[in-house]
Formats: sequence, C-alpha cells, structure tokens
Amino acid sequence: MAESERPRLAAIHRQLNRAEKARYAAGATPSAAGVRRRPEAHLETGYRQSFSVDVDRILHSLAYTRYVDKTQVFYLIDNDHITHRVLHVQLVSKIGRTIGRFLGLNEDLIEAVALGHDIGHVPFGHDGESLLSELCREHGIGWFHHNVQSVEFLERVEKKGRGLNLCLQTLDGILCHDGEVHDRWLKPRCGKTFEELDRQVTAAAGRPRLNFTPMTLEGCVMRLADTVSYIGRDLEDAIRLGLVARDDIPPACARVLGRSNGTIVYNLVTDIIENSYGRDAVGFSEEVSAALQSLKKFNYERIYLSPMIKRHYAAIGALFRKLFNTYLEDIEKERRDSVIFTRFLKNMSPGYTRRRRPAEIVRDFIAGMTDRYFLRQCGPEGEALLRRG
Repeated sequence: MAESERPRLAAIHRQLNRAEKARYAAGATPSAAGVRRRPEAHLETGYRQSFSVDVDRILHSLAYTRYVDKTQVFYLIDNDHITHRVLHVQLVSKIGRTIGRFLGLNEDLIEAVALGHDIGHVPFGHDGESLLSELCREHGIGWFHHNVQSVEFLERVEKKGRGLNLCLQTLDGILCHDGEVHDRWLKPRCGKTFEELDRQVTAAAGRPRLNFTPMTLEGCVMRLADTVSYIGRDLEDAIRLGLVARDDIPPACARVLGRSNGTIVYNLVTDIIENSYGRDAVGFSEEVSAALQSLKKFNYERIYLSPMIKRHYAAIGALFRKLFNTYLEDIEKERRDSVIFTRFLKNMSPGYTRRRRPAEIVRDFIAGMTDRYFLRQCGPEGEALLRRG
C-alpha cells in the first residue's frame, strides 16, 4: 500500500507538523517549509517529514559510506584512536542537535546538514583539498572547495548522476558550513532560492575563499558546531601523538575554555546557548569568541602547519598529479578499460556526462576516493606509502 493510501500515517505527519509549531522558536525552520528542486508527491502525502527524509538519504548514500576512510587532520598515521572524517561528522551532528534542542530549532535539519557537510572532502584532508584545487586551476575548472563539492556529490553525482533531490535548506547549510571562518555572530540570510544556490556554486570556482551565509538558523548552528567539534578534538589528537603538550595551550584559552576536549566542547556549547536563546542570530560572548579565535590560531600554527603533518605532502602531491593526468588522458583517449570508465562512469546517467568536462569528471572521481583507495590506485608508490603509514 502506498503512503498516500495510509490515512493514519498521513494524520501522524500532520500532527508532527502541528507539534513543531507549538515547540519551535520563532526563527526555526518547520519541516513543512522544506522545498525540493523536483517535487515528490509521495513525500507530500506520506508520513515522513522533509528534513528527516534528507537525513535518511544522506546516511544511505555511497558518499557517506566512504567517510569511514577519509582523513580528518592526520593522515598516514598508524593509530586507531585518531579522528577520521566519519567520527567528525557524527560529533558535529550531536553537538549541533544539542544546541538546536535548547534553542528550539529543527534538529532534523541540523542533522541533515551535519551528516552531509563534508561529503565533498577529498583524500588526505585539507592537504588533499589544496593539491586537488591546484590541479583543477591548472586545467581551467577553477578553485576546488569541499563544501561546494559536497553539494555537487549530493545533487549531481549520487545515484549515478541523478542526485538525491535534497531540500534547499539542507543543501544551503552544507554549502555555507565553513567552520574555519571565525564569526562571533551568525544571522541567517533568509529567502534564498535554488537559483541563488546554483549561482553561488558557479561563482565559487572563481574564488580562493568563500564565506557564504546560511539561510536558516539551523544552518548557522551547524556552522558553529563544526568549529566546536574539531577545535578540541584536533588538540587531543595532537597531544596523543606527542605533537603538542597540554601545558602548551595558551593560558588565556585554558582559563576561558578549558584544557581538554570535553571541557572545551561543554564551555563553547553552553556559551552559544546562553548568548543565542531567544535571538534571531547565534553566536558567542565576546570573551569566549576571543579565546576561541586564539585557540584556532594556536592549532593552526602548532598542529595544521606542523612538519609532522606535512612530511608526506610532496609525495602525496606527486600522486595526485599522477592520478589526475592519467584519468584525464584515459577519458580523452577513451580507454574504456580504465577504472574511471569501469567503476565511476559505469551506468552513469547521460545527463551527468553531458554537463561535465573531462577535468570535472576526474575531479569528481578523485574527490570521492577514500585515502586507501587513492593510494591503491597509485600503484607501487601508493602501496609503499600505505605500508609506511
């Protein structure tokens, strides 16, 4: 029996939507406001709410499955307790939903944005992103941004090019999620459309830095939750690896935020809730914002630019170039036995191949790889790095 033929389930859907009106804050995004590029009648009459459907679609996507072997910060490290991308997005989801619950926001929307926000991340974290971006620019397709690539995967690559048809609010939150940009306050820029989303995605190729503002309070919360989730966790990983000592944390940061990930997360979340409750924006107190900015600077200088992290950068860079040029030549010379044809483009919808230039197809293929799959595609050089890690 179709969902539309189950009146009891449809009544539950209406009841859930009415309950949201009663418990949500004035600026929250109700599930009934979710809008898709292509309307789906069974979702309009069924019992599932719009952003909950988005969560399910992201969780069951192939790209989400690949999170399990994607680097967060530290790559080629033989330590099972170092954070990978799959744990990061789960932490973002939990932190974001906690904030959203106390602010009276839509937790389903926050979860959908959180679980999908890093799906476009390439192998080897931000180092891999920089390397792929350089190759993209060399081949005339512009700057690479993982948040833009996340939207591309979910809209134009998943389901063999048909996409997942997610809600505008979910895709917008993913596009605008950049947790590396420091904002004391974020106020949503309401009223966006799919046309504006498309313009932002297109414009991003010409910009080295992005700072798009989310259209919903939920998107703003997720952007702050992204920062909250990684700032202390990266610090704990670095301490575990002997890269920094706990006593190295700047005293002012330790006094305001704490000296462990758990304390840092608790203090940041508490500050966001206290300062944002009942407002049309979300943000931090002045003191906490300054301490967070200082801790970001410490992490950047002592962790992200550390020679320990960069020790394989040149080797990884050479492999990115090798794979990119190999796959591009395979497409241009139509080598049908190449893995880019037998794995990535197999059964791909004609619409995908019509829309994509060869370099864009190569970008999509490489960006979607896990660290381990990337290295295995590189032959002996990649296998040697895999063994070394």
